[in-house]
Amino acid sequence: AMNKKKVMFIIPHLGSGGAERVVANLCNGLPDYEKTVLIFENIIKHKVEAWIISINSPATQNLFKKLLNFPVRYLRIRKIKEEIKPDFVVSLLEPANLFNVLTKISSQKTILSFHSNYTASLRENPFFGKGITRSILKMFYPLAFKTIYNRADLLVAISKGVAEDLIKNYGINSNKVKVIYNPYPIDEIRELAKEPLGSHEEIFKHPVLITAGRLTKQKGQWYVLRIFKALKEKHKDLKLVILGEGELKEYLVGLSEELGLKTYVWDKDELSESFDVYFLNFQKNPFKFIARSKLFVFPSLWEGFGNVLVEAMACGVSVISSDCRSGPREILAPNMDFNYQTQKPEFAEYGVLMPVFEVKYKSAEEPLGEKEMMWVETVDKLLEDESLRKNYSEKAKQRAEDFRIEKIVQEWRDVLR
Repeated sequence: AMNKKKVMFIIPHLGSGGAERVVANLCNGLPDYEKTVLIFENIIKHKVEAWIISINSPATQNLFKKLLNFPVRYLRIRKIKEEIKPDFVVSLLEPANLFNVLTKISSQKTILSFHSNYTASLRENPFFGKGITRSILKMFYPLAFKTIYNRADLLVAISKGVAEDLIKNYGINSNKVKVIYNPYPIDEIRELAKEPLGSHEEIFKHPVLITAGRLTKQKGQWYVLRIFKALKEKHKDLKLVILGEGELKEYLVGLSEELGLKTYVWDKDELSESFDVYFLNFQKNPFKFIARSKLFVFPSLWEGFGNVLVEAMACGVSVISSDCRSGPREILAPNMDFNYQTQKPEFAEYGVLMPVFEVKYKSAEEPLGEKEMMWVETVDKLLEDESLRKNYSEKAKQRAEDFRIEKIVQEWRDVLR
């Protein structure tokens, strides 16, 4: 048909993160649109039903190159928009959002999608630089958002927490903000969850705690290692599986070994069931591992939404999550005030919410803090009480349905028309 609407997505790259997966899911869920994905850097880890254009302008830490990147990106993006003439241009993540607004063409609807809680990120996220850079950004962002981002036609926030952050702390015009949760291919996740485990079969003959996410500060995996160590004293047979890769690998593996845990690392050990902790790298299909675990543990220190939480729920696994900003509370306790933050274990409707840990690396010698002790007791309770786990497993599956790709794509269609 000649009259297919054209939508263009702009994102730094299509690597293995949450926003990248959203683009893939949306493209695959909008067969009746003509789709283009413009990326800055040629990294593609997803099957995307769209025409992909890379402007070959990778991110850099070098200030001079950063400055050089600016006009290059601006001109290339502007040119591509003029050539393709999309009806809608949807950008995700920084700096794609910034360039999308700056290259705005009035006949094209400019939509920015926000995946992180900027206030929480600017407080903690190393991505935003250190010291002076961070101070400048802290001043620059509220100003830039107010003056530049308000020029967009619509700002889509990934959670109510992110939406409120944009409106309250960044002066974004509230009638331009819409909350649309991330889409998940629930049926596909459930199919993948059934795949055989192959050589990993042995591990899952034992009760397994599992966590998944990049090995970075934000994800707080070191706390799970410390909690797991305490649980091992009572649950001798318990195993811990950590899915993901990232810059904290050395630290986490080291901590695990210092805690006296027998640690399997994907690139150096022979797989067997004699280990306590398994670092299994980034997995294309994490679902087959998650589905066979007793409990999904999510210790994040800050989030935009917490994709993997919904994926674990779709697999029918009970989840225990930190009540970090933002996302987990909206997912697990949708009928509560999303601003509330718990100081003690909260057995919410669809999973368990826990106090957030402090953003601070720990050593093996440091005794468990009060919050860690709460987590130990609560995980223990969930491991002991099978009916509680079964109940949460059912509730999790039910809640995951709300994030079905079919339902969420419908909400995007309302925006893209």
